[in-house]
Amino acid sequence: MEVKIEESWKKVLSGEFESEYFAKLAGFVRKAYRTGVVYPPAKFIFEAFNRTPFDKVKVVVIGQDPYHNPRQAHGLCFSVQQGVELPPSLVNIYKELESEYGTPFLGRGGDLSRWADQGVLLLNATLTVSGGANMAGSHQGKGWETFTDAVIRELSTRRDRLVYLLWGSYAQRKAAYVDRAKNLVLECAHPSPLSAHRGFFGCGHFRKCNKYLAANGLTPIQW
Repeated sequence: MEVKIEESWKKVLSGEFESEYFAKLAGFVRKAYRTGVVYPPAKFIFEAFNRTPFDKVKVVVIGQDPYHNPRQAHGLCFSVQQGVELPPSLVNIYKELESEYGTPFLGRGGDLSRWADQGVLLLNATLTVSGGANMAGSHQGKGWETFTDAVIRELSTRRDRLVYLLWGSYAQRKAAYVDRAKNLVLECAHPSPLSAHRGFFGCGHFRKCNKYLAANGLTPIQW
């Protein structure tokens, strides 16, 4: 697997790309794409990094792994390609935004590239998945989690005044690598229909995020 990733990230993560675990991970991913259906399309594996250079990151959203149905995943967590039906979690994200801002979001389409281009790193903990029913999590435990742990560590070490939006217990594990003294960490339930009513709805994270950015002299996100 040739790593085609934005230059600032390539520099920051060079040690990971040269590591033994990443070599094994790359071999696994190459074979998976060669022998079956894998999402996202290979050119989008590092799309979150390519859309949001290291020095431009203002907000970090962490998902679990890519959508595993056709035409959905394109390398940004919770996002789907334009024209694709909104997945349930994204519907609930938009419902929360509508509640916070009093304006409609559901008609905007599911491509969150507009967020990524403003500095929202839309990072899945696992960057690939096998396609098909019941394949969620199929590429977990192969090395991606080690890689994305390193991403969060590097951000926490080299950057400050970032907002981490951690929805659900899986994403919240990454908080262990975040220096809370110099960043804002917002945690609540996952926006999935199974859990959104247990604290995601009403969390106010999008307004809280923008209030923090503005207070630190940074341009708020146009959600």
